[in-house]
Amino acid sequence: MDRPVTTLYMLMSVDGKISTGATDDLDVDKDFPQIPGVSEGLHQYYEIEQTTDLWTLNSGRVQAKIGVNTKKIPNRTPVSFVIIDNRHLNENGIRYFCALSKKFVLITSNAKHPAFNIQEGNFHIIYQKELSLKDALIKLKSEYGCERITIQTGGTLNGLFLREKLFDYVDVVVAPVLIGGKDTSTLIDGKSLLSQKELSSLGVLKLQECEVLENSYLRLRYEVIH
Repeated sequence: MDRPVTTLYMLMSVDGKISTGATDDLDVDKDFPQIPGVSEGLHQYYEIEQTTDLWTLNSGRVQAKIGVNTKKIPNRTPVSFVIIDNRHLNENGIRYFCALSKKFVLITSNAKHPAFNIQEGNFHIIYQKELSLKDALIKLKSEYGCERITIQTGGTLNGLFLREKLFDYVDVVVAPVLIGGKDTSTLIDGKSLLSQKELSSLGVLKLQECEVLENSYLRLRYEVIH
C-alpha cells in the first residue's frame, strides 16, 4: 500500500453524534464529564486512545474547539500529529503542536496560514491548492515514514475519507446517551447520496470485536471490506 493504514477512532452517542450540539461551544470533551450516567465511564475512551497509533490526524476546527490556541505549551510526547487546517489555528496553536509532537505535519490550502511564520525542526507543511486526502496520505508515508495513522476528525472530513475509500478500520466507543438534532455533527457527515449508482461509495464493514465496557459503554471494532 502506498499510503498508511488508517483507523477511524471516535467517541459517539448511541445515535451516532460526535458533538453535543450544533455550535462550537458544545463539545463532548467538555460536556460529557458534566452529565451523570455518561461521565462515569468516559475515562475508558481516553484510556483506549492511549493505545492507538503513534500517528494521529485531526482537524484544526476540532483542536480550536478544545482550546489549543490559548493553551500553555505542553511537554513533548512520542505521538506525531497531522492537522488539516486552513483558518482555525493561530500561531500559539501551531507552536502547541510543535511542542507536543514527535513530528508535526500541517496540511493546508491557505498560502497565508500563520504556520508559514514558524520554523521548528520537527514541523512540516504539506501545502495543497485543493485538498487531496489521498495525496496527503501518500506523502505522509513516503516522506515522513508514517505507516499507520488514527483518524479523529470531524464529521465532514470523515465523510471525505469515506467517499474516497481511505478508511481501513473503524474503532468506535459508544457512550450511553442520545443527543439528537439534525444539525449536530455525526460520525460521518458530508454530502448525502442521491442515487443508487452511488451505493459503491458506502463503507461496508466486517465486525472484528464487540466489547462491553463499564458503565454501559460499548467498543465496536470493524474492518472496512469495501
